[in-house]
Amino acid sequence: MHSPISPIVARPRDPTTPRDLRLDLFRGVALWLIFLDHIPSNLVSWITIRNYGFSDATEIFIFISGYTAAFVYGKVMVERGFVISSARILRRAWQIYVAHIFLFAIYLAEISYVARSFDNPLFAEEMNILDFLKQPDITIIQALLLKFKPVNMDVLPLYIILMMMFPPILWLLLRNATLALAVSAGVYAVALMFGMNLPAYPEGDWFFNPFAWQLLFVFGAWCALGGADRLTMVLSSRATLAIATAYLLVAFYIALSWHLPAVMSPRVTQWLEDVIYPIDKTNLDALRFAHFLALATVTVWFIPRTWPPLNSRWLHPAILCGQHSLEIFCLGVFLAFAGHFAMVEISGALWMQVLISVVGILTMIAAAALIAWYKRADERRAGGVSGGARQKPANADLAGGEA
Repeated sequence: MHSPISPIVARPRDPTTPRDLRLDLFRGVALWLIFLDHIPSNLVSWITIRNYGFSDATEIFIFISGYTAAFVYGKVMVERGFVISSARILRRAWQIYVAHIFLFAIYLAEISYVARSFDNPLFAEEMNILDFLKQPDITIIQALLLKFKPVNMDVLPLYIILMMMFPPILWLLLRNATLALAVSAGVYAVALMFGMNLPAYPEGDWFFNPFAWQLLFVFGAWCALGGADRLTMVLSSRATLAIATAYLLVAFYIALSWHLPAVMSPRVTQWLEDVIYPIDKTNLDALRFAHFLALATVTVWFIPRTWPPLNSRWLHPAILCGQHSLEIFCLGVFLAFAGHFAMVEISGALWMQVLISVVGILTMIAAAALIAWYKRADERRAGGVSGGARQKPANADLAGGEA
């Protein structure tokens, strides 16, 4: 057993091992929750986890992205070296960048068309594209530099930066996982201490500070490269489960007080404001990180890797969305604005909010099923041309679906 301070050499998992469907499941659920949260004034979003604790679906999304990136590219770096694996990682970052630019262009067209067609400039103001309408030439350049981002388009730029930073991080993780995680924590601490962030346009900083959020991404990668196995004894302890559950209950009580102030006395409220607020999402507040860890601990306890429902048809839609996360995330951004438009221009009644939410998620599922069908058909066609399809190791397609 390693001592607490001894270097730990991480080794990538064997890609022929069975795919951990929990990753796809929770990434798919996270995509649904993000969609619901992106629709303003949507009462259905009360079912999402952001209302019952400190963290939300973003933490799930980023952690799993780091985990799958390490799973896919770790073996490539071990077998083919730093240069080849770095090229593949940067190619993936470029693919996400291209998707972001396409999303940006079509999203702006969608918002601008609706705002002009229905003579409602509030859409442009709410979606933060007024600067584009005033100075489209400058704004487009700033968008290409990832400085200008309309509302709901902050996640992909964060992931692009994290992937661009990943090659040296992965190299260090494979040689000394403990040191890599310590360096990541050090960057996080320095970012908080000195206010490090990337500039945004026309003012301010990035909503998701990459110098802070990289900690969760690197932690996910660390878990994929053996860290989760080293934590098995801790996670399997009933004391750990009790602590995690207690923290989740306290977080739930505090979150409830945000919506129902009467549940907490003014004296306690004032004390909490002085001690824990603000629970900053931009800089991945430690309380948010701890809340995610508590959620993950409870999840691992009650949903093991071999959990039978993971292979049921009831969970398959979420798993399917999680396996095609880049496409489904982009679609969710469009659907969220379309839902907002319908609520403003047609009806904001509860029945409309439920209808929009259900139709949106069903549309995401249908799109994921169509993408999966096309990829299977393409693989069969390619296999027939080459004289027989080659056996693809489990999780090999994660490289195309880790965003």
